[in-house]
Amino acid sequence: MPTGITAQAIEARLAELLAPTSLEVVDESAAHAGHAGADESGSGTHFRVRIASPQFAGISRVARHRLVYDSLRQFTDQGLHALAIEIL
Repeated sequence: MPTGITAQAIEARLAELLAPTSLEVVDESAAHAGHAGADESGSGTHFRVRIASPQFAGISRVARHRLVYDSLRQFTDQGLHALAIEIL
């Protein structure tokens, strides 16, 4: 089961590692109740990240997404099931 996975925790981690100029993290877990990877509480498993960062300059879309995924590895290890990334 996921523990401690919140939009605020994800936001803090991304802010620390990627110094974003724009950042929004939305917990979409409740919309996925009953879906594989959702826990009984319906929270903490599915998130959407909208992010802009100077670290994305000059790198491919895939590399940008990889930076976000790598920054959040601790959460995927804890049970984060789905992450939608929108690069701004």
